Amino acid sequence: MSEIIELHDVRKRYGETDVLNGLSLSVRADVVTAIVGASGSGKSTLLQIVNGLVRPEQGRVVVFGAPLPERNLVETRRRIGYAVQGTALFPHLSIVRNMSLVAEVVGWDEERIGARALELMTLMDLEPGLGNRYPHELSGGQQQRAGICRAMFLKPEILLLDEPFSGVDTLTKGEIHARLAALLAVEPTTVLLVTHDIGEALTVAADLIIMQGGHVEQRGAVTDVLAAPASGYVRALLGQGHAA
Repeated sequence: MSEIIELHDVRKRYGETDVLNGLSLSVRADVVTAIVGASGSGKSTLLQIVNGLVRPEQGRVVVFGAPLPERNLVETRRRIGYAVQGTALFPHLSIVRNMSLVAEVVGWDEERIGARALELMTLMDLEPGLGNRYPHELSGGQQQRAGICRAMFLKPEILLLDEPFSGVDTLTKGEIHARLAALLAVEPTTVLLVTHDIGEALTVAADLIIMQGGHVEQRGAVTDVLAAPASGYVRALLGQGHAA
């Protein structure tokens, strides 16, 4: 399957505002696609629609080659990892418990959970001893990496990342990008990354989706978008000029 996510004429409205306005796009499997745009362009809503957290008023959402179910989304969501800004780690649970909650729910035994936690922590450069600590005992960068481990615990076919690294400094963000790349080299998956940081998008992604006002302004391979920006808005976002 070359395209693992498809949206066809999707519209989502909050009050009087069209957050997504007839959005149609597809996402290639097993590559990192970054969604970039100004605040309010519909980036996070797009991720929530892919995961079934938000329902569009119009349009068709296809994931894994089939329409997203209207209900009973549990099995679909187990094939999708999700990490958000601020990590959303449970403060009263250890790092390993935070990572493995869904694995416990689906019936993994303690040995399998321990092996998977160690595997992911090694790939994300987290000392194994940190697994018994609580979120407040880790640095911000360590918490972000633990959040990625949690999202990848069940080896998802799609990984949704909603501004997960925005709360850390530039140096730490670079280290996390490197660890994520190392993880994806071992466990390739389809990544849809929402970010306001064009530098981050150009660093980690193979494809770009640039959004403005609930629609796609331009999409394509990073090299193609850089070589031929489609509008003044895209040029400004890329730092190549001013928006028209």
